[in-house]
Amino acid sequence: MLPLDHIRRLSGFGQTEFRDAYVFRPENVQEVQGVLDLARKSGRQVVLRGSGRSYGDAAVGAECIALDIRGMSRILSWDPSTGIIEVESGVTLEQIWKYCLPDGWWLPVVSGTMAPTIAGALAANIHGKNNFLAGCLGEHVLEIDIQPPNSELQTLTPNDDLFYAVVGSFGLLAPIVRAKLQMKEVTSGMLGVQPVSCPSWEAQFTSFEHYEVKDADYMVSWVDCFAKGTAQGRGIFHSAAHLQGDDHYALDARSQDLPAKVMGMIPKNKVWRFLKLLNNRPAMRMVNTAKYLAGRREKPSNQSLAAYSFLLDYVPDWELAYQPGGFIQYQSFIPKERARAVFRQQIEMQQVEKLEAFLGVMKRHRTDRFLLSHGVDGYSLALDFKVTESNRTRLWALCHRMNDLVLEAGGRFYFAKDSTLRPEDARAFLGQEVISAFRSYKAQLDPENLLTSELARRLKLT
Repeated sequence: MLPLDHIRRLSGFGQTEFRDAYVFRPENVQEVQGVLDLARKSGRQVVLRGSGRSYGDAAVGAECIALDIRGMSRILSWDPSTGIIEVESGVTLEQIWKYCLPDGWWLPVVSGTMAPTIAGALAANIHGKNNFLAGCLGEHVLEIDIQPPNSELQTLTPNDDLFYAVVGSFGLLAPIVRAKLQMKEVTSGMLGVQPVSCPSWEAQFTSFEHYEVKDADYMVSWVDCFAKGTAQGRGIFHSAAHLQGDDHYALDARSQDLPAKVMGMIPKNKVWRFLKLLNNRPAMRMVNTAKYLAGRREKPSNQSLAAYSFLLDYVPDWELAYQPGGFIQYQSFIPKERARAVFRQQIEMQQVEKLEAFLGVMKRHRTDRFLLSHGVDGYSLALDFKVTESNRTRLWALCHRMNDLVLEAGGRFYFAKDSTLRPEDARAFLGQEVISAFRSYKAQLDPENLLTSELARRLKLT
């Protein structure tokens, strides 16, 4: 009998579905193994969970034991002469950059939020605004320790094929309990940011192509999903480059702190309540139009690394504005030759259904060698959709039609953002050879199938 006081209701970041689980937070490797043994004895499966920032169901498991790795949060070693850091699995991206930046080092790849744990970030193999240049986070890892459910602790490096299966496996092969990674050296805590107003899809792609060869370190663009006709695809593109110099300006982590108030007056922890009032289709159409018009007047500026990188942390608890139904993020990755046509069709499909995404974000990507990779030599478009009781069935049907479009174009998907993929969609973009290899590694590391998630169950991955 598992202790009832460990039961917690969990969800993904989008908060569209909730599941009850028995939550345990081990503080060392021995306790991780103890949780796995407890699951075996109690006949329960285990879902691995960090900060719970996957949008859908990748870190949720109904009636499972949830192994919360945030109790393992120690920085084990740091060498400022080489930029190599060694951490336990529960250390967050925020802990890492704040620890290393004063010595002139920054994380080589970050997500749009600093909240993820390093194990969660590697399980999802996160990408950032520099994916076209730096790839995914796993490409900068020197070593990981994993604790397979059926064997002793193992150390993996990029010389091991198993490394490329575990990183990006969404916690389905083995818990990552330690990571050693190479940080990126910087001489300033600031970025030079260049905005470009893009009146159309053509302008968007031209901006990415131009700045990709103009020494940009980061590129990202916001897209207005309500714009139609010749204005479809309009938005604001931003490239950014690390400032060079020997003054070490803004390397103090405190100088990177995001402001606590809007316009110096309104506490940011109250802003989500205001956003909730605007979180409807007519208001968001106006908000997107206003954002585009304001962006046309934006000038080049210098921004801190944190301000440019962690936009999702700018307004605390902003996801609560989507309650009670929550939201999903739909992100597709399309080869560069087909991206223009696919993105245009996706937006047209949303507009026909009157289910426009309230937020659209576009990035440039490259391929990688990880087994469950989402990478393409092309572009991604991430779309945030509000979920309501009345639109849920139509929204899922829309996503399924967009899936068909993506697959026909040779595109891919990212499980950290997924809520709507069908088993046949996963099989189609991964391919039978990859799925067979994944299941072979699963049989090697977790033959009892202790590790699972609602994502794995929904897509029949294991």
